[in-house]
Amino acid sequence: MNALARALVAATVLGSSLAALPASAAEWFPYPAVEVTPAFSADGKPKDISYSPLPKAAKKWDICVSFPHMKDAYWLGVDYGVVEEAKRLGVKVTVVEAGGYTELNKQISQIEDCVARGANAVVIGAISFDGLNNLVAELAKKNIPVIDVINGISSPALTAKSLVSFHTMGAEAGRYLAAKHSAGSPPVKVGWFPGPAGAGWVEAANKGFMEAVAGSAVQVLEPRYGDTGKEAQLRLVEDALQATPDIKYVAGTAVTAEAAQGLLRERGLTDKVGLIAFYMTPGVHQGIKRGFIQAAPADSMVIQGRIAIDQAVRALEKTDLVRHVGPKIFVVDKSNVGSVPRDTILPPDNFAPVFSVK
Repeated sequence: MNALARALVAATVLGSSLAALPASAAEWFPYPAVEVTPAFSADGKPKDISYSPLPKAAKKWDICVSFPHMKDAYWLGVDYGVVEEAKRLGVKVTVVEAGGYTELNKQISQIEDCVARGANAVVIGAISFDGLNNLVAELAKKNIPVIDVINGISSPALTAKSLVSFHTMGAEAGRYLAAKHSAGSPPVKVGWFPGPAGAGWVEAANKGFMEAVAGSAVQVLEPRYGDTGKEAQLRLVEDALQATPDIKYVAGTAVTAEAAQGLLRERGLTDKVGLIAFYMTPGVHQGIKRGFIQAAPADSMVIQGRIAIDQAVRALEKTDLVRHVGPKIFVVDKSNVGSVPRDTILPPDNFAPVFSVK
């Protein structure tokens, strides 16, 4: 069985397990997940688990949640998970967003303001892998739990992590391409757009992608880093197409794939240039259904948000805590996009940002 076939079998098996989940949003659990032990270790061992949260919080804790931005549907999905789990557990949540990956100082000051207002715990979707370490250390000294959600923080003073390996996400995208263009087949040029330079999740995804395509017929062009705003990614793709007209794939962030769809249609390149994202958003999901995007790994960002809130409550109540965990990753493409329940991996279509749960 080749690599692509193995990936499709794994996706089908996981899709079947997801299909068996309870339909009610209040009953999203138990959820197929992966625990890493020892926690926070770069070479930790992954173990499949079934994650279930607390039934209810013991009191109405006040939790501060900090996001890099709310400019794309990915963070909207995390917001949905955070808000819904706060409601289910019965805790208060305040959500702040810094406005983009260049706004590290703003993110730090927003978190400091949250804590000054009396937040009992902090959940951080980090702008920088290393840039928040001093703040995390200060919060740990005050016995304020800090949960690292989605992006990754290098501090050993963290309480817990609710995230997937973006190394694995990048590798899944790379393996998909490598299986289609194995060694010995005609070489294909791939424009690679991993996201904002310096962000932990970006560096991890870049490493995983590059490792996965090594030895295949995939030739990755120089990575083009940039903010995950649509306009920024669109400019990068335009520049790449101009510099290298014979690109066969555009691979990168979900925003890259979403923005490139229209550009490729305008230029009549839909049948000549394929699109691959290394994480899922509603726009990518729709693109796969319509045949404009080939594939993307699903990391169930809604569930990552839910688990982060549960971890914060568990830390505050000093109950059993899985310190390093994330939903199980699987690839979605045209073969299984119709069978994977959408609401297990994405927010509802009509969901608008929510910044507080009282």
